[in-house]
Amino acid sequence: MIKKYTCQNGVRIVLENIPTVRSVAIGVWIGTGSRNENLENNGVSHFLEHMFFKGTKTRTAREIAESFDSIGGQVNAFTSKEYTCYYAKVLDDHASYALDVLADMFFNSTFDEEELKKEKNVVYEEIKMYEDTPDDIVHDILSKATYGKHPLAYPILGTEETLASFNGDTLREYMNNHYTPENVVISVAGNVNESFIKDVEKFFGSYETTSKPRTFEKPSFYDEKLSRQKDTEQAHLCIGYNGLEVGHDDIYSLIVLNNILGGSMSSRLFQDVREQKGLAYSVFSYHSSYEDNGLLTIYGGTGSKQLNLLFDTIQETLATLKAEGITAKELANSKEQMKGSLMLSLESTNSRMSRNGKNELLLGYHRSLDTIIEKVNEVSEDSVNTLANKIFTDTYSVALISPEGELPKKLQS
Repeated sequence: MIKKYTCQNGVRIVLENIPTVRSVAIGVWIGTGSRNENLENNGVSHFLEHMFFKGTKTRTAREIAESFDSIGGQVNAFTSKEYTCYYAKVLDDHASYALDVLADMFFNSTFDEEELKKEKNVVYEEIKMYEDTPDDIVHDILSKATYGKHPLAYPILGTEETLASFNGDTLREYMNNHYTPENVVISVAGNVNESFIKDVEKFFGSYETTSKPRTFEKPSFYDEKLSRQKDTEQAHLCIGYNGLEVGHDDIYSLIVLNNILGGSMSSRLFQDVREQKGLAYSVFSYHSSYEDNGLLTIYGGTGSKQLNLLFDTIQETLATLKAEGITAKELANSKEQMKGSLMLSLESTNSRMSRNGKNELLLGYHRSLDTIIEKVNEVSEDSVNTLANKIFTDTYSVALISPEGELPKKLQS
């Protein structure tokens, strides 16, 4: 049972008591990411996430790390396009201690100039490492091809130029503007009872900021085709289609559709591209949902001389899917796969904490397991086939990284 509580200042707390485990996962979720940035401060959300681990008024960076190592716990963080999360997983005996350290990082980080310089170098290396991974960076290029100049096109890591401009004041101003109480969710899952909500409220329930509520500009979907020449062994191809936003009525049909198309080893793309034609080691599809839009991405990596054949094969797979529809067996298998993934995720306090935090932050409501299974069972062949014809149109974006940097021939005209 999930308990929800809203503090007087607007911070939301969601707690799921799981008495059958001995762990507790605590996540501080903030509804801000690279989407909330501009060209001058791109990357600040991610850099701020790093700096929370670099020392507070009472703990050094080493002491923060030792705080969790000494109790056998884990602490980490991540930044996405629309949210940032700092989280810890510890034994239930140490839940209050973990909450204290996370709150100290949130409220008392000093953003020391020496630590800033060192951490900038760390993120510089992270950017370089990313540049050395073409099968990752091609997805960033697809975001540019899809969203143009909209902030959803920005890389989460930022650039070396923007990173160089950051200082302590940059971080404090960004926090004041975006780490507002109504934009924060504390998600707790594990062996803690409802009284822990009051412990969370003591730390997070009274702080205030001076900024106004955030606003979003909905992006347009562009069908740009972008390529980059890079000395790689493979050509890395991404194709993007206009998807669905978080909470859309057809989201479960879309999850089924994606599973059938490219979400598993039995998927059509895997079978057509890899098993039948041997064109790629890695080929898959996935869907990204944002607050007001979505993007369905197909990825494949192959030798440059086979790029045209890879592109044609993907298009043939989509054409067959639209013309003939899915089979009853594919529908049944995909539904069981979804249910299995859901059930397995319930065994992890981290997964439950993440699901509850994201649902509260992005949707504001929580569906029970029975309701989700009911929604999955309602998905029909017709609903999936209708969605496939709606999504897979002639309007799509493309990103390519290859030794030649030349798009497939059909896209060059």
